[in-house]
Amino acid sequence: MNTASNKEVSIIKKNFDFVNTIRCISMIGIVYEHSTVLWGMKYIATTDIWIQVMAMQFWKFATIAFFLIGGFLINYKFTEYTPLQYLGRRFKNTIKPWLFWIIILIILNLIHNWVLHIKSGDPLFSGMNPGDYFLEQFRYILFESSFWFILNFLICISILLIFKRYLYKLWFGLILAVISLLYSANLYQEWFVTHHSAALFGFVFYLWLGIYLNRYYDQVMTFVKTIKWRWVLIINLILFVFSCLEIIYLAKHGSKDEYNTLRISNIAYSITMFILLLKIGNIKFIDKRLKPRASTFGIYLIHQIIIIRLLPEIFKWNKWNFTTFSLFENIGYSILRFLLVYGIAFILTQLILKTRFKWVVGG
Repeated sequence: MNTASNKEVSIIKKNFDFVNTIRCISMIGIVYEHSTVLWGMKYIATTDIWIQVMAMQFWKFATIAFFLIGGFLINYKFTEYTPLQYLGRRFKNTIKPWLFWIIILIILNLIHNWVLHIKSGDPLFSGMNPGDYFLEQFRYILFESSFWFILNFLICISILLIFKRYLYKLWFGLILAVISLLYSANLYQEWFVTHHSAALFGFVFYLWLGIYLNRYYDQVMTFVKTIKWRWVLIINLILFVFSCLEIIYLAKHGSKDEYNTLRISNIAYSITMFILLLKIGNIKFIDKRLKPRASTFGIYLIHQIIIIRLLPEIFKWNKWNFTTFSLFENIGYSILRFLLVYGIAFILTQLILKTRFKWVVGG
């Protein structure tokens, strides 16, 4: 290993606690976003609209922050391994667990259909032949659920590996930023589908930016420390308000994806929130109690299955019909769902990590 590699490894180890804190907070935001019932709810009163939008927007920094911290973590690994070696390690630690939980979800969906078939005679394969049913299940889970972002993350890594020789060139980062901003503009022009699975190259820039921040970590942290707390908070508040305004504007103009992560205002908000998290640094409670280094990947893989298959069974009675709830009841209901999803996913991950099957959660 060369001197530069040793230096980068020492940076990661020296600041591992702060990395874990950001990784954990980002995952909390992602799980909350997927757990909430506020998606698609239409409120009439201006106050209600603003409260709904603010409740949704607050955590919208999480996905970009997760790509940033992901890039920060993989920078030194790019110097340790060849592209093929690195992708081989990723297959073992990422693809295998990812495929495992996709298969588990397909099996659970089939069991659910079988129960409905026994009870009420519903078609076992939803009116399809078995082959088409399983292909549609895989397509839906891959492109319509949070499982997509694992594949997207790996595609982003692969792109950076292909252009590894230009990794620390600012012009290369600028090209990636322009590509990301193209998706931002598309929310207004709709040249192509705005769905998250269409943003195939939209997140490469944030992975690259994380790598670049790691490369110049000392300079970055010197800059972050010189910014006064009040300015970090004020700038984040201003960008938060602009992000809410953009959501409301897009919704009023007929957008079906007004909460898209790649909104220009949300990109700015996410980056400044990342700076805020850098300034906060390590939160010992998170590192000690939530064990983000070991549990984060497992929580991400399991949480969507809990949302799709377990929550409907827990809240299946009519009294939990959230379409009849008030705004504040739905906010409370969303928090309850999040606590259940995150708590169950965390416990399951910790239990699995104690067994020989720990590989299914990346252990």
